[in-house]
Amino acid sequence: MKGDDGMAGRKTWQELRAEALDDPGACAAYEATRFRFELGRAVRERREALGMSQARLAQAAGLQQPAVARFEAGGTMPTLPMLDRLATALGMRLQVGFEPLDRAG
Repeated sequence: MKGDDGMAGRKTWQELRAEALDDPGACAAYEATRFRFELGRAVRERREALGMSQARLAQAAGLQQPAVARFEAGGTMPTLPMLDRLATALGMRLQVGFEPLDRAG
């Protein structure tokens, strides 16, 4: 039976999201998407801080501009060699490591 607001029995977005992420497959897909988004954002922010265009970064990294655009938007999962080329082109060093889950933020 609906309450006065007509919302009885409906779940919040947070509840629906939590239920969906209980599925291991959905959780893995969500984490992969988050990872791609965060990597792309980090590259875009560094590129912009250096005043570089996507085309200039692509040329310096040996990529095509659309590949940089897709990566920055979180649309592709990069390989380690690609990340290394991007890091070098951005004047950075790629650092990859493992961290215990209880210390991960």
